[in-house]
Amino acid sequence: MATATAQQSYLIDWGEAGEEAVQHLVELVQINTTNPPGNETLVVEYLQAELAAEGIQSEVFALEESRGNLVARIPGNGSKRPLLIMGHTDVVGVQPEKWYADPFSGNREDGFIYGRGTLDDKDNLAAGLMIVKLLKRYGVALDRDIIFLAEAGEEGTPEVGINFMVEQHYDKIAAEYALAEGGQSVIRDKKVSTVGIETTEKMPRRVTLVARGKPGHGSVPTLENAVTILASAIAKAGAWETEVRLNDTTRTYFRRMADISAPEDAWRYLNVENEDERDAIQQHFLETFPYHYSISRTSVVPTVIDAGFRRNVIPSEAKAIIDIRMLPDENVEEFYAKLAEVIDDPRVEIIPEHIYRPAAPPSDIDNEMFQVLENVALRMYPDATVLPIMQTGATDMAQVRAKGVQAYGIGPARSIEEINSGFGAHGDNERIEEAAFISLVQYMWNVVIEISASK
Repeated sequence: MATATAQQSYLIDWGEAGEEAVQHLVELVQINTTNPPGNETLVVEYLQAELAAEGIQSEVFALEESRGNLVARIPGNGSKRPLLIMGHTDVVGVQPEKWYADPFSGNREDGFIYGRGTLDDKDNLAAGLMIVKLLKRYGVALDRDIIFLAEAGEEGTPEVGINFMVEQHYDKIAAEYALAEGGQSVIRDKKVSTVGIETTEKMPRRVTLVARGKPGHGSVPTLENAVTILASAIAKAGAWETEVRLNDTTRTYFRRMADISAPEDAWRYLNVENEDERDAIQQHFLETFPYHYSISRTSVVPTVIDAGFRRNVIPSEAKAIIDIRMLPDENVEEFYAKLAEVIDDPRVEIIPEHIYRPAAPPSDIDNEMFQVLENVALRMYPDATVLPIMQTGATDMAQVRAKGVQAYGIGPARSIEEINSGFGAHGDNERIEEAAFISLVQYMWNVVIEISASK
């Protein structure tokens, strides 16, 4: 009752507030912050102006002048530790000729907002901006500070963004809980059927394979052909069936999926760890829904091959990149040693990529924050099932999780058709449905009020 009273004390006109949030998203998309080079300070200046108009002070921290990070704080009474709302300001590049309109137009059409960053991650950024504005505007009494962090460099250059903030200005963003990107809710039959909350993510730990052999003329075969040596190593690595191992997040995910699935699928979800059935289940996952295969194990995927320079020359060296996404508890060095055993060829060197995201334990699924995330989701979407999910990609939550913050990823609801449309994050004609974006803002608002507002 106290929680309900706290939420009902702030009767937001979501028609008006939703349109305001949409306009923020459009204007943020119109600021080109493609990384590289980033130029995220352009977004910081926009945010500073919007916050100042509400009487909210902000601070800017920059390792490079053009790549600033913004921090704003709505103070609470200090009886609880802060909540951090994170959104990154940079976006990946585009191939403009493959878009039907300007990728930075923020075009609104048929209920969608188009543009690079609409799903990654200017939607969460705009939502966070809207939340702190509403908290200030309504004078919400808070038990904890709400910290808004607009961070640079998530798309491959975290040294100017979250790494810089964690290593040099952590006191400005230290929190008990964090909300960021990474979740995804699914719409089926025009209703939200699942609400996915990201509680952990796999670790990017790529390697380069370097095969060395004897150079020569392409007309004379040799047993020391670097291309052949590399091809054999790639085939072995790509076919490696790594260990199936679940954690609290993935085990709960499969159990809840079983509750809402057809009997045959439910049986598979409940038997993922069954040694007698495991191989057949994993093969089914790989053939029908590779995400389930990926979250069950550390994945090893060859992605780039670089070999040779002329069609009639046997090169002395050939290289390949293997995109390894490790489970959160994987021992990195031991895994590389196992990879060397699998390849079993001293002519192939394994060179690990520089680690730019730390290992971090999964966030809890039995604490106050996850309970609030679940309760709010079920109030907004009564027919939905809440799923803790492990992100197969990587986010900047890894850095704050490594500092002990319980971090959770949320995201907009999308239909199966929309998920499969190709208009997603990093895709051409990236877009978000306006109604889904406004619901994301509402969801974030309700969560913030329930976890932070004085009762």
